[in-house]
Amino acid sequence: MLISQLFDLANLFVLPFWALMIFLPNWKITQRVMESLVPFVVLAGLYLYLLSGTITAEAAQALANPKLADIARFFGDERAAATGWTHFLVMDLFVGRWIYWEGQRTGVWTVHSIALSLFAGPLGLLSHIVTRWISQKFLSQKPEAGSQKSEVRSQEPEGEGSG
Repeated sequence: MLISQLFDLANLFVLPFWALMIFLPNWKITQRVMESLVPFVVLAGLYLYLLSGTITAEAAQALANPKLADIARFFGDERAAATGWTHFLVMDLFVGRWIYWEGQRTGVWTVHSIALSLFAGPLGLLSHIVTRWISQKFLSQKPEAGSQKSEVRSQEPEGEGSG
């Protein structure tokens, strides 16, 4: 299979996961699919395959002590560019999945951060961090002083507790 075909397949492979997280985040099937690590194993396997054919002695030396011009030359090769792009696909999907699960766990709105992660992973991560901070700072309800005690007392059977 040609490198360009692997590149195209990798791009198509991640789309259903993004679509589920963005459009159907609370669907039970989405939750089950996003529990799986299989997509990361598949993409990491592709990354390993591409990387193994990309790293030459010269490339390894250039990457060991990276200079921008050397990196630019390295990614000028089609296989190296596909390797780098696969790296982005794996890591962006991983970050998107983490944001998805954080939203499921905390109730913080995530669709904008997940969409940003699809197109620009680090911006999606930053967006989620800011959204979560805003949610915690301004939108979370703080219990009133003493309300926790009265809640506990109201759950105790009559005749028990302090009296």
